Amino acid sequence: MASETPTGPASGPGTGPASGTSLQVLRRLDTGPRGLTDAEAAARLATHGENAPPRPRTPSALRRFPRGLRDPFTTVLLTLGLVSAFVASWGTAAVILALVAVSCALRAAGERRADRSLAALRELVAGTATVLRRTDDTAAPRAHEVPVADLVPGDVVRLGPGDLVPADVRLLRAHGLTVSESALTGESAPVAKAAAELPRPLAESHLCFQGSAVVAGGATAVVVATGAHTRFAAAQRTPEARVPSAFDRSVHGIAWVLVRFMLLTPPLVLMAGAALRGRGLQTLPFAVSVAVGLTPEMLPVIVTTCLARSAALLARTRRVVVRRLPALHDLGAIDVLCVDKTGTLTQDRPEAARSLGPDGRDDPEVLRWAAVGAWWTLQLAELPVPDALDEALLAVAGAVGEEYDGLAALPVAPGRRLATAVVAGRPGRHLLITKGAAEDVLERCELPDGERRRLLALAAREAETGQRVLAVATAERPARTRAYTPADERGLTFRGLVTFHDELAPGAAESLRTLAALGIRVHILTGDHPATAARVCREVGLEPGDVRIAGGGDAQGRADATPARTGVVPAGTATVVARCTPEDKARVVTGLRAAGHTVGFLGDGVNDVAALLAADVGIAPRGAVAVARESADVVLAEKDLTAVGHAVTAGRSSSANIAAYLRVTLSSNLGNVLAMLAAGLLLPFLPMLPVQVLAQNLCFDAAQLAFAHDRPAPSELRRPTVLRPPAFLRFITGFGVLNAFADLATFDVLALALNGPDALDDQAVFHSAWFTENLLTQALVMLLLRDGRRLARGGRPGPVGWAAAFLAAVGLALPPSPLGTALGMTALPAPYHLLLAAVLGLYALALTVAASRHARRRP
Repeated sequence: MASETPTGPASGPGTGPASGTSLQVLRRLDTGPRGLTDAEAAARLATHGENAPPRPRTPSALRRFPRGLRDPFTTVLLTLGLVSAFVASWGTAAVILALVAVSCALRAAGERRADRSLAALRELVAGTATVLRRTDDTAAPRAHEVPVADLVPGDVVRLGPGDLVPADVRLLRAHGLTVSESALTGESAPVAKAAAELPRPLAESHLCFQGSAVVAGGATAVVVATGAHTRFAAAQRTPEARVPSAFDRSVHGIAWVLVRFMLLTPPLVLMAGAALRGRGLQTLPFAVSVAVGLTPEMLPVIVTTCLARSAALLARTRRVVVRRLPALHDLGAIDVLCVDKTGTLTQDRPEAARSLGPDGRDDPEVLRWAAVGAWWTLQLAELPVPDALDEALLAVAGAVGEEYDGLAALPVAPGRRLATAVVAGRPGRHLLITKGAAEDVLERCELPDGERRRLLALAAREAETGQRVLAVATAERPARTRAYTPADERGLTFRGLVTFHDELAPGAAESLRTLAALGIRVHILTGDHPATAARVCREVGLEPGDVRIAGGGDAQGRADATPARTGVVPAGTATVVARCTPEDKARVVTGLRAAGHTVGFLGDGVNDVAALLAADVGIAPRGAVAVARESADVVLAEKDLTAVGHAVTAGRSSSANIAAYLRVTLSSNLGNVLAMLAAGLLLPFLPMLPVQVLAQNLCFDAAQLAFAHDRPAPSELRRPTVLRPPAFLRFITGFGVLNAFADLATFDVLALALNGPDALDDQAVFHSAWFTENLLTQALVMLLLRDGRRLARGGRPGPVGWAAAFLAAVGLALPPSPLGTALGMTALPAPYHLLLAAVLGLYALALTVAASRHARRRP
């Protein structure tokens, strides 16, 4: 049985189990080129655990429930409920505490559904690896597929094109192996790998790390680290803390203003009652009821319901998983979306664009020579897998190369940026076709220095337009049987250049137009050349209005230099930040947020984690690395901007309903509270009994549940929805004062009808009239302040309209009912209804005028 093996991360040469020659590594891991036996693998799996990155602990339902108390309004409600219980106002306390419990339960249930959906996505991306295993020590090894989670240190695995590297491995044999490490490093260019341990700075060329992907070639490797000990897992252990999101900042700003007002209300009522009416502590239940009346009790329930419904709809119809419910509001508020170029705007699949002769003019013969070289490099390679440029050449040139007889191939290798195919030419002659990086190919061509500099400048000009450039050269040699080597790549004849550009992602242009129509400006953060990114922008219909280089000087534009916010998003423009490192991406996002923008970031690699956490909304596709998915707030089925547009629309729909609820309830509640405070000072009795205040709040709260099911006007979805505390507080103050005037007008009418306030002895009539007037004014507010714009154009009543009608019916029917009698109310004589109708008519007219003026001032 094999002894326990070390599992430290493969951190580089000279350290950990991956250092030394391949033989030394095999001995250290107590394994061999034939792999482990099934028994050894099972024992090591029991010792070291599954080969899976550490997943965050999913909190239980009992832990999720109290987390809902972090919401400031929920905390305020809990405090008021406890105060109500302390003063023996049991009915008020029971209702308030029930609302707190419902809100926490809904939020916990929504988060649990999101976690289950994400777990299902994880299962979809679980993969397998090809491993060599033996039944016993004497049996021959056999290659078969096992789950990646079952790999252990010492396993010998095989890697081929398209495979994900399943663990940290040390190469034993490699054939033309190139690996994409973009998920770890952010570098888009594949990295060449070799089994030999090379001197620095290529010291890690013999190592491949979990999270990488094989682009071309193949290899056999031994697993040196799994699970939590891989470099991939190490990148997950130090995530940056998330800063408060736009939703958190806006709600907390409004909440704390209301909290301060609510804390002042009970003492003011108590002192005024004691000083003017000698009632003292007798008014404490009424004071608590007034404070409760200012609180938007249903806000936690409505917010959670709106967001949970939208999240469920997105998951069901668009396969978009919202992991953190408030992120939906942040999605609706974003005005800047930061994305990478590769995989988002382009498919990372190059396409041949032009072939240029040495004079810089179009020459199709250059493309033909390059395709012949690609064909025979493919045919003569040990593993017949073309790289991306070869595929692009063959796709354009068609059936070429078969007219020659292939003889040899010198493929790309570590430290070598060109490839050569040798074919039979004229009788007794061999033809070398070399293609590769312009500098490397021109260095091997027989050219005067001035001509070489001119051709290098030509290649540089093509690269500056955003193209990838491949140089092509040929040479004729006498036929021979001796093998060809890189030393034969001398004295070449330069044929020309072939340029490539990345193929656009399907639907990218349409998706960007949709985002522009939604008022979202795109920032492209890429590690590529700025000209390449600018060209892609133009191809998808964007105008690269600002192109900067990350980390550059002022002349180039710094990565964190953000233009001042104008409030208007120029449609069809984009900011490009090129040469981005992972740190640059996070710095750009942080700078944008500091400038007042609400930022979304779409990323899929380990190098994107810092930016995902720095953004208001982190977005990752299902195929992203695990740490990126776990760091994201929203997970997409595919890396598709169209899905982002649908998610933004869903977020804005939820936010518009939440904002409408807050506008209605806070302006109405503020008006009622101001009127109650004034009436408490003017009347010889309480303007409304605490139980009546509670009943009124219950009716109003029940009606406002309709906002969670309303459909906002299309105009509300065409711009970012942000709750700006100063503007919001000005709105509710203005309409709250208007509501208070309506209540005070009701007092005056009732005083006149009952021969003055000091002569009032029929408290039941007064309480009943004001109860009815309050519910009718609240019904009017629900209709006229629904979204600030529907008044002018009309529209179907929808859930809110029917709820307002229900509220008005309750206000008229409850006082004369047996329940109204139990609450201390009575039926109103007909003249009182006429007086109330006159007051309500004037209030409706004033509210209509004010709402129309506000709607015209909004952008």
